[in-house]
Amino acid sequence: MIIRTINLNHCLIKIDLTILFPVLRCCRRSFGTTSTNQAGKKWRTEHGLAPSGTEYGPLTDLPDWSYADGRPAPLLKGQLRRKQEREALARRVVMLSGEVDKGMEAWQQKKEDAKRMEAHQKSLLLKPKGQLLLKKST
Repeated sequence: MIIRTINLNHCLIKIDLTILFPVLRCCRRSFGTTSTNQAGKKWRTEHGLAPSGTEYGPLTDLPDWSYADGRPAPLLKGQLRRKQEREALARRVVMLSGEVDKGMEAWQQKKEDAKRMEAHQKSLLLKPKGQLLLKKST
């Protein structure tokens, strides 16, 4: 029994090769278990671009065609999906920035309350009397 672990789309799959060998022998095509590498993926990610050239950019985002009279073409499914994803991301950014603003306001309010409480505690302390009061005021 020969068991081989294969990484298929980031999922580990265990296959018993003794069962698979007869199937592979009758097939004319070769069976590869290595992961595919995209050409230029490392360079694109190092330069802040998408890992593959088809994720975003003018070739992906712009329409493939337009009407002769200049009307825009209807959006394709992928373009609609990407547009909705961008809108959802923008909504999330606005929501999270609002939460950060509320948190900063709450932090400032808490800081002011602590300062006010400290001033109130100082006002409750015993005050000097007699000669000490006169020396302090001059």
